Amino acid sequence: MVVTRFAPSPTGYLHIGGLRTALFSYLWARKNSGKFVLRIEDTDKARNSAEATEAILKAFEWLGLEHDGEITYQSKRDDIYAKYIQQLLDEGKAYKCYMSREELDALREQQMANKERTKYNGKYRDFKGKAPEGVEPVIRIKAPLSGEIIVHDGVKGDVVFQAEDILDDFVIARADGSPTYNFVVAIDDALMGINEVIRGDDHLSNTPKQIVVYKALGFEIPTFYHVPMIHNAQGKKLSKRDGATDVMAYKEMGYLPEALLNFLVRLGWSHGDQEIFSIDEMKELFNPKDINKSASIYNTEKLDWLNAHYIKNTPNEKLVELLNDFGVVLMSHDKKEILLDALKERAKTLKELANMINEILQAPTSYDEKAVKKAFKGEPFPILEAFIIKLQDAQTLHLPSDYHHLMQELVDEMEIGFGKIGMPLRVALLGKMGGPNIDVIMAVIGKDETIKRVQNAIATNS
Repeated sequence: MVVTRFAPSPTGYLHIGGLRTALFSYLWARKNSGKFVLRIEDTDKARNSAEATEAILKAFEWLGLEHDGEITYQSKRDDIYAKYIQQLLDEGKAYKCYMSREELDALREQQMANKERTKYNGKYRDFKGKAPEGVEPVIRIKAPLSGEIIVHDGVKGDVVFQAEDILDDFVIARADGSPTYNFVVAIDDALMGINEVIRGDDHLSNTPKQIVVYKALGFEIPTFYHVPMIHNAQGKKLSKRDGATDVMAYKEMGYLPEALLNFLVRLGWSHGDQEIFSIDEMKELFNPKDINKSASIYNTEKLDWLNAHYIKNTPNEKLVELLNDFGVVLMSHDKKEILLDALKERAKTLKELANMINEILQAPTSYDEKAVKKAFKGEPFPILEAFIIKLQDAQTLHLPSDYHHLMQELVDEMEIGFGKIGMPLRVALLGKMGGPNIDVIMAVIGKDETIKRVQNAIATNS
């Protein structure tokens, strides 16, 4: 059975790159009817944030990435790590190192002066003498001094590391007894049955050390997939400005979870020329072996395009619910279907959709100067006043077509072009150019509000 995991450190927000590896891990587990587990790597007590942990969990809930079983917290597993540290000491596979910070710094300075790679020199690897007083030892694992460590990677192929070039006897427990990252990751993955590890390729340099731990403890080594990073359009590391922001900020900006997941799955993975993927299609088609070997490029326009697609195809009932988060309450509005059908074709985000709705439902408090000059040149006010009379005399005005017919009657009677009523009426209703069809706006706000706005525009601009 395939068992994958996502293991964030709660020292900051969940960013888009982390979410992508979580999605890949989730999809691969679901495709294989396996397990996807969530582990919070909170051993860094000085930098951990309860708010960051909460944000990670909220992001998973919003996106619908359900994990299997209870969440594992590394901070609650100290006894487990201590047990395996002692096992390695007892078996002679690890040892206590009494080198002081001053000694270690002096060693590194000498190595740098000699243009050598800085590393621990193994002074206490086979130490038999009396331990120096006043120094709390760290615990170091006995790493291989020569030979190769091969990472069998599902994305990159076999990656070969020369032991003498990359390894020294790295620390697995600090002087205060707290275990180090590469040690606890290997322990947890093994004990949790993680057999497929999908993560960013910034972790590739950690993998040989973790393999050393696996081998020392006799654990089975999982299959690794190291995913290339996400870059901005200039090919550089993402910044907050590019999109490397808190995942929940995407919700606040008005993106749908379906759109964000669809966007992420296409960053580094493809299935022919297909661009739109439902979550079920992702589960069916995704395979980490098909992940691109090169970095992906973050493209905001692509995300907006996908989000617009999903908004357009979201049922109005669901949109009404989602828009509540943006201060737009449409539940009891009798023209909400007309309103949403007209606007959701035009919106890239829910926030943008909410702004469009508010522009229609809220009477303009000011009028765009350029729009006024263009729309109100000539003699627009007699035309608008004639239209007010028609509105007042009309008995049944419900649908956009009812208002359109009324406008057409006026155009025919006054023998004018449609623009003569259309442009000034639009500015009167919205205070600007642009927006959906005028007949839609009038049908949504109703006869009385339409008359009121036109009268106010005449009074303000004549």
